[in-house]
Amino acid sequence: MSRWQQAVDTLTDYGHLIRLHRPIGTWLLLWPALWALWIAADGRPSEHIFVVFVLGTFLTRSAGCAINDWADRNVDPAVKRTQDRPLAAGRIAPFEALIVYAILALLAFGLVLTLDRLTVLYAVGGAVLMATYPFMKRFFPLPQLWLGFAFGWAVPMAWIAQTGHVPRIGWLTFIGSVLWIVVYDTQYAMVDRDDDLRLGVRSSAITFGEADRLIIAVLQGLTLVALLLIGRDQHLGTWFGASVAVGAMIFLYQQWLIRDRGREGCFAAFLNNQWFGLVIFLGIALDYFFRVR
Repeated sequence: MSRWQQAVDTLTDYGHLIRLHRPIGTWLLLWPALWALWIAADGRPSEHIFVVFVLGTFLTRSAGCAINDWADRNVDPAVKRTQDRPLAAGRIAPFEALIVYAILALLAFGLVLTLDRLTVLYAVGGAVLMATYPFMKRFFPLPQLWLGFAFGWAVPMAWIAQTGHVPRIGWLTFIGSVLWIVVYDTQYAMVDRDDDLRLGVRSSAITFGEADRLIIAVLQGLTLVALLLIGRDQHLGTWFGASVAVGAMIFLYQQWLIRDRGREGCFAAFLNNQWFGLVIFLGIALDYFFRVR
């Protein structure tokens, strides 16, 4: 194999480490941040803050994938879905994953440093949540809740960056985001439930047991209630109401997908959440667009 081909293969493995080929995680992390930015700014977010959050989301998610694979380097080889990941398959070394994580985390933090001091402090808290999440599954029965805090932390950060404080509606948006994140990450965990049980890894799918579909449905309902309360507080109109209605139909479709708890159906339900996030954002953005035009 030529040096050129080796270099290409190595870069491909690094790309797979940070999931460049699977952007779903970036979208799922980005949507709540954009919900918050648009609401906090009454539909007109700062261009600088918008760029920082979009680029920061990509870098943070990529860094999170690297540290996750490092933390799971002894688990992933035994899980069918993850055994071909570059670190699990031995194509890159553990220290390489740590270097990639450090570089991406520093780049993300460098972006945040262009914002105000309070946003930087909130970003430090978010970084701690993100870095510790991969280890929660070793002992915490609901690691998906921890991921909800980590992924949802962009919401209060958006309010701080845009307005300098987090009002009650900001925390309500955070709670709604956390509920939704627990929904889709539980669907994701259902894919690996058998492997996780065998390996002793904790997840909400295991903790919920046979009540998993019911609890997911309750969390989906609470997510919609939170969104409706946000809409009422912010006087969002028809566009937003329509987006919540479509979101409810998306949730019903996800319930159908996970009806028999099959791996493929649960994974499809997880992927389907990118459309939920997009639909809600479009409802918010269009409502403000036609209001301020």
